[in-house]
Amino acid sequence: MQHIANAIADALGEPGVGLQAMAIGGGSINAAYRLSIGGGRYFVKTNSAERLAMFEAEIAALKEIESTKTIRVPRPICGNIVEGRSFLVLEWWDLQPLDDTVASYFGRSLAALHRHSASQFGWYQDNTIGTTLQVNALTADWLTFWKEHRLGFQLGLAARNGHTGLVQDLGARLLKHCHKLFADYLPQPSLLHGDLWHGNMASISREAIAFDPASYYGDRETDLAMTSLFGGFPDAFMKAYNAAWPLDEGYQTRRDFYNVYHLLNHLNLFGRGYLPQIEATMTRVLARVA
Repeated sequence: MQHIANAIADALGEPGVGLQAMAIGGGSINAAYRLSIGGGRYFVKTNSAERLAMFEAEIAALKEIESTKTIRVPRPICGNIVEGRSFLVLEWWDLQPLDDTVASYFGRSLAALHRHSASQFGWYQDNTIGTTLQVNALTADWLTFWKEHRLGFQLGLAARNGHTGLVQDLGARLLKHCHKLFADYLPQPSLLHGDLWHGNMASISREAIAFDPASYYGDRETDLAMTSLFGGFPDAFMKAYNAAWPLDEGYQTRRDFYNVYHLLNHLNLFGRGYLPQIEATMTRVLARVA
């Protein structure tokens, strides 16, 4: 850890002395630590050397979100490779769960983030969702982008991972019929967090903070859809978002359609346990469009 402490010291122009390191829970993707150096504390993620690009894309997303002055995100300090391991250093925050007040604040802030737009869907660089490649090729048409670089990409990866049969049949039908979800709906490119489940949100000093983004410009509904997965957000969040920027008709069906992407990604990352939920979600969407 001394090499990382030295990198922090170089980035901040301060002496890297008095190092203390403690391993903490960092999810299933990275090893995570709290580093104390002098009077400062820092959150450190490490992974294999070939994952440096993943951390570099995260830094870029954090900076892009921060530039909007809408949602608070941790400040990136530095990232690189030392002793055969890539690392990312962020400022440390003592995090608390969202309550209704902070959830409402975040709902309004997310609507403000989504107001930041671009001329095309995608982003200027690819990134990752978990450790899965997320292709962000700039595309003028949203549905083309989603079918090629999100749903179709994950279905292809699932097939290569041995997930064939019903999930692929349902996926092919979704790709064929999903245009019906957009007959009266024309999304605009919004700056997205991209991986917005409740584990990537918290409260600090009565303010919301988001982290671990997988950002790009896309339909704002994709961010909102993911907030309903894996435990969900407090009801106050969606009420506040809707008050700031009401959702379009048909969101409930598109929510399930968009969440197929994240469920497929979990299938590809973590295995067959997600198949029943994926197949049920696909079937539910197809009942409304096929």
